Amino acid sequence: MEQLPNVFQFPFAALRDGGFPLKGRWNSDYFGNDNPIVLELGCGKGEYTVGLAERMTDKNYIGIDIKGARMWTGAKHAASVGLKNAAFLRTNIELIDSFFAPGEVSEIWITFPDPQMKKVRKRLTGTRFLELYRRILVDDGIIHLKTDSPFLYTYTDALVNVNGLRTDINTADLYNSDYSNEILGIKTFYEQQWLERGLSIKYIKFHLCAEPPLQEPDIEIEPDTYRSFSRGYIQHMLPCPDDGKEA
Repeated sequence: MEQLPNVFQFPFAALRDGGFPLKGRWNSDYFGNDNPIVLELGCGKGEYTVGLAERMTDKNYIGIDIKGARMWTGAKHAASVGLKNAAFLRTNIELIDSFFAPGEVSEIWITFPDPQMKKVRKRLTGTRFLELYRRILVDDGIIHLKTDSPFLYTYTDALVNVNGLRTDINTADLYNSDYSNEILGIKTFYEQQWLERGLSIKYIKFHLCAEPPLQEPDIEIEPDTYRSFSRGYIQHMLPCPDDGKEA
């Protein structure tokens, strides 16, 4: 990771002592253009960051994750093909306002996060994180959520509605809707596995204005039963799509 020119690993101690030098200067000092900056939070292997950057060359993409071993896959590919509008930042999402200035980011992608069914403060579409995104997004910036989780989809849909946030797209079954296109059709490793086992993919695209304060939805949501086990256990127990036998 340290050898890749498109990867930034900045420890908390360095942030505390001197701050991040590209904060407010990503366009001028790294990308060398004035194109909008788009983040992918919890980017994993970087499939979406790379896929979007390859398709949308008029925007700059930054994948963010704390796990470098996974991020290396996308970062290495982007560097090897000379993808100039993709970068990767290894840090905790809670610290992103240390890396971006107010209004420096235009869009945020949240792709298949842990739904955090028991801990609302850890949900990446919860009010705690949305208030954090407000610190770096342009006013009326765009949030994209793509998830296989009925729980997280129901929660986010309710949060968007209770706060009156403007919504462009909201579907509980993306690939059987009119919204599926080349960009939304980029599939992560785990997404492809869920699709092969008959699970629908949900997608919400909404706008986040600068104010007023956000409210949590007051609803009861049925948990995702299939997330009671680890992904490996699920893959072992669920039938394969081709022969109906155990995987």
